[in-house]
Amino acid sequence: MKLEEFKALLLERKLELEEVLRGLRGELEGVDGCEIKDEGDERSFLLESYRGEQLYLQQLRELKEVEEALKRIERGEYGICEMCGEEIGEARLRAKPYARYCITCKSLLEEEARRKN
Repeated sequence: MKLEEFKALLLERKLELEEVLRGLRGELEGVDGCEIKDEGDERSFLLESYRGEQLYLQQLRELKEVEEALKRIERGEYGICEMCGEEIGEARLRAKPYARYCITCKSLLEEEARRKN
């Protein structure tokens, strides 16, 4: 896949995420008008609010990663592992076009995180 194709994928994903975030923001803002009648309603409300917030934050993190990948394209640094400096494999970039690490380094980082927890 060529750099322009990855750029197009990233731009498309950016637009999708921005649309999803707008919708989630509207949902979260609309929760204020929710009527709570009893303890069950309150628990449901809190659970849905929490899930909505977590989804919003996850989508926001992904949007930031996509935007960073677009900046790396502009700087000529796209597809280079930030840890080892080697090229990130095309298969990995197809699966996750905003990947910052090659599969080897990502595995090392995940293993290190597991050991800390």
